[in-house]
This record gives sequence, structure tokens and C-alpha cells, in this order.
Amino acid sequence: MSIFTILYILIFVIFSLVAYAVLQIKLFGMNVKDFWSFIEANQMLDKLYNYSKKYEKMTSQEQIIYLVEAEKVFDAFEKVPNTLWEEEYDKYSEVLSKYKDIKMLRWTSN
Repeated sequence: MSIFTILYILIFVIFSLVAYAVLQIKLFGMNVKDFWSFIEANQMLDKLYNYSKKYEKMTSQEQIIYLVEAEKVFDAFEKVPNTLWEEEYDKYSEVLSKYKDIKMLRWTSN
């Protein structure tokens, strides 16, 4: 009987923590879906940042993939307040700079 009681208490605590997290996100003025996409975009930002540092020359297919992924990151970052990602600003600006360079290069080549 005590095992079931402990299990119920643990399940209640887990649901309470999830509800509290959702409440905090809502109070911050965001949707949970937007927050989750921001978390995923933050991981992609790290990958794009590392990729932009390693590779100076990209094939046209790599450029297209970079542009598409960067646009997804930019869209996700626009949906959340700036205070959440101000420590990632350097990475964001580096990816944005590379994005602009690739766009300009592709525009001039066409």
C-alpha cells in the first residue's frame, strides 16, 4: 500500500511541476508551442554557428540548407522575448551575418 501512495505522490508532484512550468510560460506571454520551438531553434543555432565557423566555402546545396535552417531559427527567435536569448546574441548575430552573406552571394550570382 505504501508503494502505491509514494507512486501517487510522485505522479502528483510531476504533474504539478509541469503545470507550474506551463503557467510560468503563459505568464511570460508566450505559447508553450512557441517556447518549445525556441528550445529546438536554440539547439539548431548552436549547430549553425559551429558550421559557419568551420566552413568558409559551401556548395550551393549546403547554402540552401543553411538558409532554410537559419530562417527557421530566426522565426522561432522572433516569437519569444529578447530577454530569453540575450546571452545567445553573439551566436545569433554571427549566423545572421553568414545568412546575409550567402543571400547576397546567391543574389549577385543570379
